[in-house]
Amino acid sequence: MKLLFLADGRSPIALNWIRYFAEEGDAVHLVSLYPCAPRLPLTSLRVLPVPLTGALPKRAAASGETATLRKRVRSLGRGLASPRVVAALRHWLLPLYLPRLAPTFRRIVESIRPDVVHAMRIPYEGMLAALGMEGLPVPLLVSVWGNDFTLHGGSTPAMRRLTRRTLARADALHTDCRRDARLAQAWDFDSQKPVLVVPGAGGIQREIFFPPQEEPGPVVVNPRGLRAYARTDTFFQALPRVLERFPQARFVCPSMQGAAEAENRVRKLGLEGAVQLLPRLARPQMAELFRSAQVVTSITTHDGTPNTLLEALACGCFPIAGDIESLREWVTPGVNGLLVPPDDPKALAEAILRALNDAGLRAAAREHNQALIRERADYAVVMPRARGFIGRLRGRGLRG
Repeated sequence: MKLLFLADGRSPIALNWIRYFAEEGDAVHLVSLYPCAPRLPLTSLRVLPVPLTGALPKRAAASGETATLRKRVRSLGRGLASPRVVAALRHWLLPLYLPRLAPTFRRIVESIRPDVVHAMRIPYEGMLAALGMEGLPVPLLVSVWGNDFTLHGGSTPAMRRLTRRTLARADALHTDCRRDARLAQAWDFDSQKPVLVVPGAGGIQREIFFPPQEEPGPVVVNPRGLRAYARTDTFFQALPRVLERFPQARFVCPSMQGAAEAENRVRKLGLEGAVQLLPRLARPQMAELFRSAQVVTSITTHDGTPNTLLEALACGCFPIAGDIESLREWVTPGVNGLLVPPDDPKALAEAILRALNDAGLRAAAREHNQALIRERADYAVVMPRARGFIGRLRGRGLRG
């Protein structure tokens, strides 16, 4: 097959998916809105960066309109590093820029003439694909990531309009949870069109993510980093309560080293001796970290199926997550994990203490979750199924 992916070329989730097709011998073309240099056997790579994701294209930067937009972005963003602020700026500014980029993407599609275009998430890849491919006789597959509807879709009038336009143009969807397959119909996706529901990164590579031979010590991992929808505040506020009753507990937070927000919370709460802030880790390093921990937390207000949560389950961690609809598809409280209100530090502390103190619960959950990963999230099973799904899109729903 000849496939054109429109994706974040830095994202481990996207690259884990794309790698499978490239290694299967498909002709894989990648267009990224972020500057990147992925180590993949790609047929071609184009970078079309936009504001708040990377440097602007030189040709576009020469125009007066784009120069004005660049100044607005720099002015608004100066000194504001909060993920929530950055997300809000994107919601308002990028819909203004995408129509200018659409003709460039259309020319790329026309020159490659792929069998299928796969836009990996709605904002902003799916939106650009919908704008650039209007009327083109090429099937468009759109991946819906966990926050596309619940966080991004309704954030501004322009985001609502472009989300609906993306769903109307899409010939098929890939979602990582059943909830988003249901929500898509409210955003103008035709219920008669095909939907594939599998993990966003294509599942778990069990040769990398597997449980330890012996149970580790009382370590809790928070792998979610600083995101607009992650309740990092709830996580850190829960820790003093845990340490009062379980002082030997230790907490590890990858992708937070050097982040002022995380460092300030650790200092203000007096957690320096119990919390370790790490840089972003590669997938094999994350697997080793998960194998060193008893518990993983994923406290968010918006989510689909978090890939880090599945990876942690495969490595034997006991999961504690925010009580939201998509995570109830994976976690049954008291059976294979615990769910807590995302804004309740006390409830989170009690859940962590329960998990650390109950070896029987952890053991039963570990056995349950190993079976769950084998049945629903094994990369070796999921990706052949995904390739078959994409193969069936060739010639389907072509637009004349």
